[in-house]
Amino acid sequence: MSEQAIKYLSDNRDQLLKKLHDFLSIPSVSTDSVHKDDIKQAASYLESYLNDIGFENVEQQDTGGHPLVYAEYNQAGPDAPTVLFYGHYDVQPVDPIDQWESDPFEPEVRDGRLYARGSSDDKGQVFMHLAVFEAYMKTEGKLPLNVKVCIEGEEEIGSENLYTMLHDKKEQFGADFAVISDSGMVAQNQPTILYGLKGFTGIEINVTGPDHDLHSGMYGGAVRNPAIALSHILASMKNEEEVVTVDGFYDDVEPLSDHERELIAKVEGEDYRESTGATETVSEKGYTAKEHTMARPTFEINGIFGGYQGEGTKTIIPSQAGAKITCRLVPGQDPEHIQSLLEKHVHEAAPSGVTVDVKKEKLSAKAYKVDPDHPLIKKAAKSYTEAFGKETVYVRMGGSIPVVEWIESIYNVPIVLLGFGTPDDRLHSPNESFPLDSFDKGMETLVRYWAEVNND
Repeated sequence: MSEQAIKYLSDNRDQLLKKLHDFLSIPSVSTDSVHKDDIKQAASYLESYLNDIGFENVEQQDTGGHPLVYAEYNQAGPDAPTVLFYGHYDVQPVDPIDQWESDPFEPEVRDGRLYARGSSDDKGQVFMHLAVFEAYMKTEGKLPLNVKVCIEGEEEIGSENLYTMLHDKKEQFGADFAVISDSGMVAQNQPTILYGLKGFTGIEINVTGPDHDLHSGMYGGAVRNPAIALSHILASMKNEEEVVTVDGFYDDVEPLSDHERELIAKVEGEDYRESTGATETVSEKGYTAKEHTMARPTFEINGIFGGYQGEGTKTIIPSQAGAKITCRLVPGQDPEHIQSLLEKHVHEAAPSGVTVDVKKEKLSAKAYKVDPDHPLIKKAAKSYTEAFGKETVYVRMGGSIPVVEWIESIYNVPIVLLGFGTPDDRLHSPNESFPLDSFDKGMETLVRYWAEVNND
């Protein structure tokens, strides 16, 4: 392990924070065309920094959308492993701006946290990797392993061009394993191995009755109400024990092993009632709330629409009603198959007197899980524990990161999720921030990990 690199990071902390400040000051909002030049500026910042560090073949690759920044380091030798490091430099919009306590693109440190849009998601965590590469090159003149860098500018808008890039340039991006730092820990200063992510899919249901809204007094009792028909359909899809009642929904679910249940039980998870304001927790029959959120599939209604929404009463039978549904999936479940099961159930549950249309969500992803006992994972846990001075816990996350599934499907390599964010970072919200403690200990973790990976 390179004590020199760790000392470099400590001695040059102020300088590195200044570089990060410059990076965070670029409003690289990918969803808004107003920031097109800012996106290019952020990509150019990364290109320049990677060149300064000493990477080779540094370039901005045309994706058809926002540029992807690529670089490689091949001087560790043919016997050293090669890692594909993925991150993204684009950020979410800042709205509502009036809820920020400081300018989202003028980074500010308050109470040990760095406040700025992108400080945690994902510029701050991307920068940590680059700073560690710099530290190795400045102190040892080389990196302990070969590296390929892939930093995109479209993650916050669905990475719509990334799959094609990874697929079409398979040889260029190919590596022995991948590392992604676009996630977090279960609590500040609690090192966390994220060894699984849920998949994602969804549908939209639209129910149509009469061809226009009707007077409820004149037609109530004669015409089926689409809103009530929708309610019957939705109620038939999940019971009060939080069990999804769609035929075949659980058929391919990979069981939750006793070993994994033990790992989950060790995690001091959040108090859901305190953090959400809910009066009680609910979970699938036979599973704890932590087990359900981390490792069991879910079915949620994200929105219901139709009929009169204004103030007071409007006595109508609405012409239409609809709902948006999403499911988080676990290993074994195929998103397209789940969509088909949902669609079939909706049509079978639909009452007479209405027509039902099901629209399938285009963006879907399979779940991802790596063996928590994989050597690369165990080395990551060891590095976390040494840097943070606390035993690492193992979790699976209820969220989805499509690029993880894409890398696995295209390259068939293990993916290590080294996240350093915290539950208090306010991702995608006003006053996004990142703890400087995570910044320091996270970089030490990375120094230790790169050394561990090449230490068989």
